[in-house]
Amino acid sequence: MKISGVDIRPGNIIEYEGGIWKAVKIQHTQPGKGGAYMQVEMKNLRDGRKNNVRFRSAETVERVRLDTKDFQFLFADGDALTFMDKETYEQTTLQRDLLGDAAAFLQDGMDVVMELYDEDPISVQLPDTIEAMIVEADAVVKGQTASSSYKPAILDNGVRVMVPPHIGSGTRIVVDTATAEYVRRAD
Repeated sequence: MKISGVDIRPGNIIEYEGGIWKAVKIQHTQPGKGGAYMQVEMKNLRDGRKNNVRFRSAETVERVRLDTKDFQFLFADGDALTFMDKETYEQTTLQRDLLGDAAAFLQDGMDVVMELYDEDPISVQLPDTIEAMIVEADAVVKGQTASSSYKPAILDNGVRVMVPPHIGSGTRIVVDTATAEYVRRAD
């Protein structure tokens, strides 16, 4: 489906110069002289390259619809991650760098949504939050106020997060997978 260059929104997947790109940030600019344009920061979904492109309102781009399928994460073998299609039970192996920092949050048996373009995996969406155990947390410094002071902690998957002072080692917490931020204490 063709859309105008100024109608691109963050999260849109577009076809540009033979590649599949995801719009990350946009900025609409109206200079005093000349026509308005949309400055779009894009990320290539195949190789991870980033690009900044200006689109004028007269330009059109092809908006791409991705197929989504439910998969289950099975195991990691070095940089290879193995997933299973929940309908056909076929296994697919992807490289860890396709997921970026989110790969650290994968847990055995986790349900994920894989986005496919022409049956080719483009990205993997993890659940919004996961539960993890804190294995190491700094001690509370006396005199700190609880309102805005957070301390560093390391989770069982090796990810470093900032947690409130009352959270210690051995505590299970809920973590946002997109931002790697503490959400709340797990029930």
